[in-house]
Amino acid sequence: MKQLRNFCIIAHIDHGKSTLADRLLQTTNTVGERQMMDQVLDDMDLEREKGITIKSKAIQLNYNYTGSDANYTGNRKYTINLIDTPGHVDFSYEVSRALAACEGALLLVDAAQGIQAQTISNLYLALENDLEIIPVINKIDMPGAMIEEVEDQIIELIGCKREDILHASGRTGLGVERILESVIERIPAPVGDPEAPLQALIFDSVFNSFRGIIVYFRIVNGSLKKNDKVRFIAAGKDYIADEVGILKMRPEARDSVQCGDVGYIITGIKNAKEVKVGDTITLTANQGELINGFEEVKPMVFAGIYPVETDQFEELRDCMEKLQLNDASLTFELETSQALGFGFRCGFLGMLHMEIIQERLEREFDQTVITTVPNVSFKAITTKGENLVISNPSEMPEQQRLEEISEPFIRAQIITKPEYIGNIMTLCIGKRGIIINQGYLTPTRVELIFELPLTEIVFDFYDKLKSQTRGYASFDYHPIDYRTSDIAKMDILLNGDKVDALSALIHRSRAHDFGRKLCEKLKDLLPRQQFMIAIQAAIGAKIVARETISAMRKDVTAKCYGGDISRKRKLLEKQKEGKKRMRQIGNVEVPQEAFLAVLKLDD
Repeated sequence: MKQLRNFCIIAHIDHGKSTLADRLLQTTNTVGERQMMDQVLDDMDLEREKGITIKSKAIQLNYNYTGSDANYTGNRKYTINLIDTPGHVDFSYEVSRALAACEGALLLVDAAQGIQAQTISNLYLALENDLEIIPVINKIDMPGAMIEEVEDQIIELIGCKREDILHASGRTGLGVERILESVIERIPAPVGDPEAPLQALIFDSVFNSFRGIIVYFRIVNGSLKKNDKVRFIAAGKDYIADEVGILKMRPEARDSVQCGDVGYIITGIKNAKEVKVGDTITLTANQGELINGFEEVKPMVFAGIYPVETDQFEELRDCMEKLQLNDASLTFELETSQALGFGFRCGFLGMLHMEIIQERLEREFDQTVITTVPNVSFKAITTKGENLVISNPSEMPEQQRLEEISEPFIRAQIITKPEYIGNIMTLCIGKRGIIINQGYLTPTRVELIFELPLTEIVFDFYDKLKSQTRGYASFDYHPIDYRTSDIAKMDILLNGDKVDALSALIHRSRAHDFGRKLCEKLKDLLPRQQFMIAIQAAIGAKIVARETISAMRKDVTAKCYGGDISRKRKLLEKQKEGKKRMRQIGNVEVPQEAFLAVLKLDD
């Protein structure tokens, strides 16, 4: 175990984590020249297209140490388990799970951008797990690199010495050898008892259609051998370890996995509900105790996901369960809608997370789905004193039965350049925000702390923040509490019929504006029919906005050349009667784009 090191790379989004991981793999010859490509650890098409890491990825490197460390034990060959983590705030649960499997972390800071909001939040996550932090300034070869200024920021943030900060370039490979030496010298070896009963913490899993569920774990105590009879403690089920191994570029089977190692186990499990992230694996014959796992994930945004064809519901359920294995922060429960039939009420960590889940369902499982208006969960007290949690507009009681309703608030941390303070203030106060603090981290970087209602930032806050600050502001948030607010349920009516999938819970002061925009958008998106369609936004019995789609008209008088006007009038009256009858029985088809349009309402 003295020759073993476990570490992960943490940073703000786009600070070069995946590029540095590529160079580490090249330097240690883990990946051959023919296999090498950019973002080699990001194996999802989505990750390559968007240029972001969505899933943490563990891989084992072998390194021949050439330094002169005081702790040097005589053996130059070291085994290093590296976990590359995402940087976006919506995937912070991935980061927290990766940190639990490590003893140290590389804190990466972009030499041109300096410390950003996720740099700070990921650092706090690492410190909570008592990890050894190695600060690295990346992209030092860039023309805009401010190395000394960024060094000052890091020293102020974590209180390290200037000589402890490493300089590197993930693009050119400069300083990568020194990073590997520092990992050996500064990150402690795993602590555990190889002779104790087996305790292995599950930190991830993935579904393979041929092998069943592949479970990734970190062994805390004991060791695991092929064909051992194992028990998943929380699930209370016993299995045979058909295959165990370590995580190289491709999983490599081994006869045993030792204490301190990160590895995988295949037991032929087919049912997704039997594997839970944070569970402990032990031996059936010599049982260890349950390890404290991870905090239960708290979804921030809720939306309905429905199959386009109602008979595909069971297939969608299977796909959701398989996807949940690979993304433990996704939560879902059964829901029905008058407009869309059977589906699921899903909880996401943010809007990007929701978008990624929808894309993955389409690409990986070939499921075309309809997503409803996202909203957050509210807490309500009825006149009878009942406490309700409302995460779906259909659960909202009538206004006369409501005593009070509370909405969730978050504390947002925004780091930006001083010239954009005015724009950010205007944006946040327009979203009902309260400024708590403003302070300068350095003369060119200012930190703003706001308390904001989560309802307001769910839709497009992040995009607007980026456009208002030309991409310079970074944003991070965490939930704080629930506060009493004037929340109303807004329904969309098409010819008097409610479309429950388009209902939304919204602050009363924003309802008129939101309703008007939504009606205008639906007018553009709904196809014209042979009859007139009235689109209305209503709060209770009060209509707050209306648009009308006029009927497509056939020119019934085209065959009348001249002659008496009464002939034309008779034909027009006949057409009018037909349209009236058609309107009574006609259905309005709501296309998929209409549900997505709600997410992209421009201010």
